[in-house]
Amino acid sequence: MRAERDELAVAERVWKRMAEQLTAEQAAAAPAAVQAGHAVLLVPHRGRGVDVDSLPPDYQRILALVRGAGGPVMVKQVGEELRLEAAVRGKLEPLRGKLSKLAGRGWLRKLPTAASPRACELPRGDV
Repeated sequence: MRAERDELAVAERVWKRMAEQLTAEQAAAAPAAVQAGHAVLLVPHRGRGVDVDSLPPDYQRILALVRGAGGPVMVKQVGEELRLEAAVRGKLEPLRGKLSKLAGRGWLRKLPTAASPRACELPRGDV
């Protein structure tokens, strides 16, 4: 019985050590967008106290391009400025998703125009 009890005690220590190691690995592999058990958006909603610097660098660059255009821009135009293969539609889909995310969170405004229902610009009052 003592031998079995000793084996169980060793197994329990090994299990605890492995569980701690697994927890540490999961915490290290967790995205930086999770803090203290609360999910944090990679692209936050626009509001007071939230500025462009809170966005990831690629989103900041997209906003700078839209701001520099001075008016409505289409995904293809932004893609060309980012030196993406704008002639290949599939290459622009990730960019289209980023622009939609920015529009959905209040950083851009989608404009349905005669030329394209997918034009974007800065919200009114932003320059």
